[in-house]
Amino acid sequence: MYVMNNEYPSAALERAVSEFASLPGIGRKTALRLVLHMLSRPDREVEEFGRVMESLKRDIHYCKVCHNISDTDVCLICANPRRDSSTVCVVENVQDVMAIENTMQYKGVYHVLGGVISPMNGIGPSDLQISGLVERVEAGGVTEVILALSPTMEGDTTNFFISRKLSHTGVKLSVIARGVTIGNNLEYADEVSLGRSIVDRTLYN
Repeated sequence: MYVMNNEYPSAALERAVSEFASLPGIGRKTALRLVLHMLSRPDREVEEFGRVMESLKRDIHYCKVCHNISDTDVCLICANPRRDSSTVCVVENVQDVMAIENTMQYKGVYHVLGGVISPMNGIGPSDLQISGLVERVEAGGVTEVILALSPTMEGDTTNFFISRKLSHTGVKLSVIARGVTIGNNLEYADEVSLGRSIVDRTLYN
């Protein structure tokens, strides 16, 4: 049986607030404002919002080549013949792909790991798309792998692990420039600085 918190006049309202508050960066006050806003919208708009959310998990694909989000089995970037498929930029997540694309400074393709190695959070190499990256390089055609992971201890650990896994392939390994301040997450970097960090990348030692 659902027990309502006295803070809310409706159990349905509280359940909705709790769902919104479960999203990253959304506190309960913000969640309440969002729920009340949804209540003020016409029924058809709320129903459409619900349908879109329901279809999100069902209709979204992950590119079988780079693991970026896509509407098809192969994403638009990997399928684009104008992209340089010999250069692969390794990133943590989809947000990083979007951030780098917004710089308009990179013309290669990507490989989305789905995170970084973090023993404290129980994330090991097998939880990431590292083996797929190795297979991709071993298959041939890739001449450079750019390690564009966040400059954190976890990011550096992942860079090192990948470099060891690719050492037998002879592929050129580079890392985005560290002289440019980009913060702990690429998605929060300004486009100019992030673009420069890609262009001014250096060999990974």
